Order: sequence, then structure tokens, then C-alpha cells
Amino acid sequence: MRIQSLLSQPCTSHTGALYARILAHPSASRVYRPARIPKSGPSGDFVRTFATSSPRSANHFDTHLFVQRLKENGLTESQAEGLMKALAAVIDDSVTAMEGGLVSKADQEKQRYAQKVDFASLKSELQLIEKNDLTLVKGENERLMADVEKLKQRLREEVTRTQAGVRLDLNLEKGRIRDENSQQELKIREVDTRIESEIAGLRTQIEQSKISILQYLIGIGTGVGAMMLAYARIMM
Repeated sequence: MRIQSLLSQPCTSHTGALYARILAHPSASRVYRPARIPKSGPSGDFVRTFATSSPRSANHFDTHLFVQRLKENGLTESQAEGLMKALAAVIDDSVTAMEGGLVSKADQEKQRYAQKVDFASLKSELQLIEKNDLTLVKGENERLMADVEKLKQRLREEVTRTQAGVRLDLNLEKGRIRDENSQQELKIREVDTRIESEIAGLRTQIEQSKISILQYLIGIGTGVGAMMLAYARIMM
């Protein structure tokens, strides 16, 4: 608003061009510490003084030099002073806004300390989680080992039970085979006894037949001899 009021004052086109040249001059944006605020002296000229009341005025440009340049380039003293005050206010607001967006060293230290604390907390949490995970893994491993031992024991029991069943079945099968062999041997012995009995009967029959044949032959021989003797007597 101050700049608009200054520009609304009567001035020539040369003055507007001069204002644009001054704004584009590098010294218009120069920053000095400490600030120097123009004040009127006894002779009416501006003098340089140091501002110590507010820390916001610690970043101002050289206002006296700026006013002198404006006056040298054709602006009146009131126009130069008003333009300088308006630009000083704008620069002060800009610097304040920039300072508000910056982080102080104390805030940086606090942030760094907070990051260290967070990192230490995160490290302790990670170590605790790792320890808990290790404990859980160890417990799970022990539980699995116990389950494996139980399975091994059950497997051994099953194998022992199966072996006992197989042995029992083998013994029963052996007993059955022995019984069958005994029965077969008895049958074979009975058959042998029967065969021997049949053979003995046949032998007896053969002997009887031999005796009968011998008796028959003796009878025939005796008859033939008797006939031969009778024939011999007749021939004599």
C-alpha cells in the first residue's frame, strides 16, 4: 500500500524508469549487519544509527545509501524516504518469514538428541525383539525335539509290536507246519505199515503157492514114477 501511494504521487516517466533501475540494482537487495535506520539530523540530512531494540531489525539493507541513490536519480526526498520505508517493511517481513521457516541450532540439537534417543530405543527394541525371537525359536526347537523323541518312541514301540506279531505269526505257522508234517508222517507210516502188511500177505500166499505146486509136482512125479515102474514090469 505504501508503494502504491508513492507511485500515485505525480512523477515523470523518467522517475518510473529510474525506480525500476534502482530496484534492479544489486545494492537494493544487499543485507548488512547491524541495520542502519535513516534519521534526520540537524541539517536535514539522514544520518546512520545502529538499531539495538528489536532482533527483527538485524537484517536490513543500507537505507541511507538507498535514499541517497533515489535522490541522485531524480526522486524527491519524501518519495525516496517513503519508498525506502516500504521496501524496508517488505524486506523485514520477508526476513521474518524466512527466519520462521528456518530451524535454530537448539532445535537441531533437540532433533538430533531425539533422533539419538529414538535410535537407541529402536536398537533396544530390536535387541529385545531379537532376544524374544531367539527365545521363541529355542522353545519351538525344544518342542520339536520333544515331539521327534515322542515320535521315535512311538515308532520303536510300533516296530517292537510289529516284530512281536510277526514272530508270533511265524511261530504259529511253524507249529501248524509241524503239525501238518506230523500228520503226514503218521499217514506215511500207516501207508508203509499197510504196504508191509500187503507184502507179507503176498509173501505168505507165494509160499503157500510154492508148497502147493511142490506138492502137486511131487504127486505128479510119484504118479509118473509109478506108471513107469508099472510099464517096466509089463515089458519085462
